[in-house]
Amino acid sequence: MRTRILVATLVAIAVAAGAGNVSAQARLFAKPGPCDRACLIAVAKTYLGALAAHDPAKAPLAPNLKFVENSEPKKAGEGLWQTAGSVPSDFALYVPDPVSEQIGFLGMLTEGDKPLQLGLRLKVEGGKITEAEHLVVRSFFNEGVLANLKTPRPGLLATVPQNERLSRELMLVIGMTYYDALEQSDGSASPFADDCERHENGLITAGPGGGAAGPGGQPRQGCAVQLDSRAMSYIDSIDLRRVWIADPETGLAFGLSQFRHSMTNKEITVIGPNGERSQRAMAFNPFDLPAAHIFKIRGGKIHEIEALGFMLPYMSRNGWSDFLR
Repeated sequence: MRTRILVATLVAIAVAAGAGNVSAQARLFAKPGPCDRACLIAVAKTYLGALAAHDPAKAPLAPNLKFVENSEPKKAGEGLWQTAGSVPSDFALYVPDPVSEQIGFLGMLTEGDKPLQLGLRLKVEGGKITEAEHLVVRSFFNEGVLANLKTPRPGLLATVPQNERLSRELMLVIGMTYYDALEQSDGSASPFADDCERHENGLITAGPGGGAAGPGGQPRQGCAVQLDSRAMSYIDSIDLRRVWIADPETGLAFGLSQFRHSMTNKEITVIGPNGERSQRAMAFNPFDLPAAHIFKIRGGKIHEIEALGFMLPYMSRNGWSDFLR
């Protein structure tokens, strides 16, 4: 009940905010642009093909393209444009949104003979790509992790039945509640399904499964239970949140953000299943984690989460905003 009330309230707030803010209103309530779902997916595939060919001329890039890779502004032809070794493998997730005229993507490529995970956001205006954003992950890929990055989980690919679909606007709000739930250590702040399972850089970090190992070798917990345990309380804040892309047909919402970890506290208090409290050492230096998330939303709940992230120095900028928050 608490989650339903929260989501309904956030939708009302979003409506009110959109009424007085032209850019927010455009993201929430504008009519779809001329490039529909199929068009956006085709543009993304063309872009990825051009990337693998190391040839920006093969992609419909606008003259005023803004391109950022791992939070660093670059020019077309730089960065992954010079090193990508293949188009995406079978592991490829596309989140097209004709209303925002953007598409999000998570997938596996190669760089030389090594696997590479790419988070991608493209903005398409007038048939041209005006914004391109790369989040590139080049590590963490042992055999166990790679097994989870061969093909997407079936739930992520499945079309949502018509009677279980939500509006795009509500999907965007639900995606935003995920970051609130993490930041507040409150599993009820976002509508997690009982079968919710989260993968990060291919590692299963939350989900049903009891004794299976989660982050740091800890027992795996459900998405909501893990947050209630305060296992994520070492996160200081989640800034620069951008949940602008959602596809009701597939139930996928795409979000970008910057996790901040000052690591001032070298221990956190964790609450066990019976309410017992213990201390967990956090022997890490300060760091940021720019991240991309895809949320599978069906029947009003988050069932699957696929995410990637990489590390940057603490309080880094994201390459898009002039501000840190």
